[in-house]
Amino acid sequence: MTQRPRKALIIGAGIAGPIAAILLRHAGIETHVFEAWPHSTGAGSGLQIAPNGMRVLAELGLAPDLIRRGAICESIDFYSQSGAPLGSVNRNMAERFGQPSVSLRRAVLNEAIIGKAWSSNVELYFEKRLARIEDRPNQPIVAHFTDGSSAEGDFLIGADGVHSAVREHVVPDAPKPFDTGLLGFGGFVPRSLLEAAGARASLAMTFGRSGFFGFGYCGPEPRDGAMCWSTQPAHGVDAATFRAMDQAALRQHLQGFHAGWHDPIPQLIDSLEEIVVTATLDVAALPTWSRGRMLLIGDAAHATSPHAGQGASIALEDAYRLARALRSEDEIGIAFQNFEAERRPRAERVVALARRNGNQKREFGATGAWIRDRMIKVLTPFTARSWDWIYDYDVRAVTAPPQMSGRHDRRAA
Repeated sequence: MTQRPRKALIIGAGIAGPIAAILLRHAGIETHVFEAWPHSTGAGSGLQIAPNGMRVLAELGLAPDLIRRGAICESIDFYSQSGAPLGSVNRNMAERFGQPSVSLRRAVLNEAIIGKAWSSNVELYFEKRLARIEDRPNQPIVAHFTDGSSAEGDFLIGADGVHSAVREHVVPDAPKPFDTGLLGFGGFVPRSLLEAAGARASLAMTFGRSGFFGFGYCGPEPRDGAMCWSTQPAHGVDAATFRAMDQAALRQHLQGFHAGWHDPIPQLIDSLEEIVVTATLDVAALPTWSRGRMLLIGDAAHATSPHAGQGASIALEDAYRLARALRSEDEIGIAFQNFEAERRPRAERVVALARRNGNQKREFGATGAWIRDRMIKVLTPFTARSWDWIYDYDVRAVTAPPQMSGRHDRRAA
């Protein structure tokens, strides 16, 4: 039997990369993580980790600290543009699924993950942008970086996000990230604004005739312990154009777009200090996630738009199941194929769900918006448990599929 791989090169130090490195290190595999950007402790926006993702963090002992530094989300509440309640979902998550949903700043999550990686003797390198990969038979796989340096290993994991450089080596003709036509504007505001408005420990999500606005608590800090975000149709203006504007102009744009929306939305917009603008992207199903000794995980393999709140949690699942696959199978190629066979159906189902949800945040006429709101109000009680298949997934209990005798190739499907 082939000797178990001993050294992994991981490209990307977001969420999936460092978590995979920690778990592989626990399995006795030397891990080196390379990140294109400088190390930062303050970048990013807000996000939510659902119970399925929190289970992975609990396995690493990170859940209690992140719950303390974030905010437990007790429900997701829907509203019309005028503020009329439309329904509520995702109640009693901790009781139902063993872990809560937790909202927090991405920077808090990243700091906790990187700290755990360092304490687990994972080697991390920043400002290492991938240039090319050599994967030759009977030779170590080699990652070359734009600064002229290189690294050798037994296999390489691409965890470098939606704009993955590794993806181009795994699938040279891979589809480009798909622009869903929606833009995201997000930032942090003082907790006191939500407290003064009597906001519950939930995520409030408002559907307008055009676009969407969400807000909720994300931590105990008075100054930036709440987050809010706006989703809007692009109308031919890309994210880069908005990012070129100064903060005052961005705030003015949001004030105009959400004029007349219910309180505390106007007050939240007025209090935003730093507005982050992003395009809303996902990645169409790739023909394969691996090639030779290279494998894609997380957004590099199956980037999802944020409308299902699952991007981070699915990436965490990937990291855990990859480590399990490599511990169960010595042959790298078979381990990679087993991982993909298990993970692909679930990941692609989440991507499709997120894209459908995004369609509720586009343009509606007055009649169309009224019909949508009525449907949300009527159907929510019956569909509240329709997402249980996402949250009750337990990475520890899943049985690995039988070994695959040949590569799974979507092009042949």
